[in-house]
Formats: sequence, C-alpha cells, structure tokens
Amino acid sequence: MINYPHKKTTTIKHSNQQVGRQQAVDFGRRGMSFESQIVKVNEYYLASQKAVIHKKPTPVQIVKVDYPKRSAATITEGYFKTPSTTDFNGIYRGVYVDFEAKETTNKTSFPLVNVHAHQMKHIFAVAEHGGLAFLLVKFSVLDEIYLLTSDTLLSFWQEYEKGDRKSLKREEIMTSGYLVPSNTYPSVDYLKVVDEIINNKAFKDGY
Repeated sequence: MINYPHKKTTTIKHSNQQVGRQQAVDFGRRGMSFESQIVKVNEYYLASQKAVIHKKPTPVQIVKVDYPKRSAATITEGYFKTPSTTDFNGIYRGVYVDFEAKETTNKTSFPLVNVHAHQMKHIFAVAEHGGLAFLLVKFSVLDEIYLLTSDTLLSFWQEYEKGDRKSLKREEIMTSGYLVPSNTYPSVDYLKVVDEIINNKAFKDGY
C-alpha cells in the first residue's frame, strides 16, 4: 500500500509476465520503516555534502485515478512495469555505491527469500564493473544492522540457489559482515563501514 496524497491507500500490483499471478504489495509491512530510516540518513549525508545517495524510484504504470475533489487526486490502482533492482544508489568518495536494505523480526537468522534473484544479480553485476555493492540487514528486534559485501554474499547465494541453505544465521552475518554503528548521529552511519571497505586494498579487486 502507498499513501498518495492525504494518506489514502493505493494498491500496486505486479504486471511482469513471469509472475504467475498479480500480487498486491503492502509497502507498509515490508521494511519501509528501515528504508525510511536510510532515506533520512541519506538526506543528512547530502545536506552535509558527504555523499549523494538516493532511493531509486520504482517505475509504476498508473491505470486508475479517483478524483474525490479537485485538490486531491488519488491513485487507486497501478502496476510495477519492471522488477526493481536495489533500493539505493549514488556516489561517495568517487566510488559508485549500490545497495539493498532489508529488515527481519527474526532474532537468529535472515531468510534469503526476502531478497529477490534479480536484486542479487544486480548487486553482483555492479561489483563486476567496479562499484561497491552490498546488502544492509537489520535485525529489528535486536536493533542490529549489518553490511554484507557482494563477495561475501556470493557463496551464500550460490548455496541458496542450489537449495543447500534457506537463510543466513546471525552468527554467520556477525562473522562475515560489518556491524553498522546505530547509536550515533546519523542513526545508521553506514558510510563509516563503507570508509573501512574503501580504505581496504582488497576493494581494488572489486566488491
């Protein structure tokens, strides 16, 4: 569901032919609170001239609009034109940054079903072309946020596609990922981790 305008709900459905049936999407229940948090952090980065990183717009085909009054047109039905890639992209310290942000209420693992195959394909493609691509995972109950680079995700995703795993254990994420500072200002200072990655010589080999 999206609110546009005056907090009136709008149903958006997938129109991709590969989707077996049209699926309504409730944005309010799928990590929007974490995404909104990242949006605010990015606004701070932009205002402080630290980085230019934005949430990608999702292309939507509008098919029905209601006009309850002249001042409030309400989109009541629309469809995603194409599958989205990742949530955010931009530039920081001369490096192209591209990432997806996901949230889970699970305390012990992150279900990989929460990430779409086309999103992971995009992350790996960005890394192959020299960009810094990663996944931000928030354990909302524990209030912990981790950054997983594309090279770390690759082996896990390959196992997932083979059916050898269904999730990433929290212990695996703690070992192979980076803990993002979340008790500072901005609230999710993920660029501190990005600094560490960029400063690491291994970044020259691609992430």
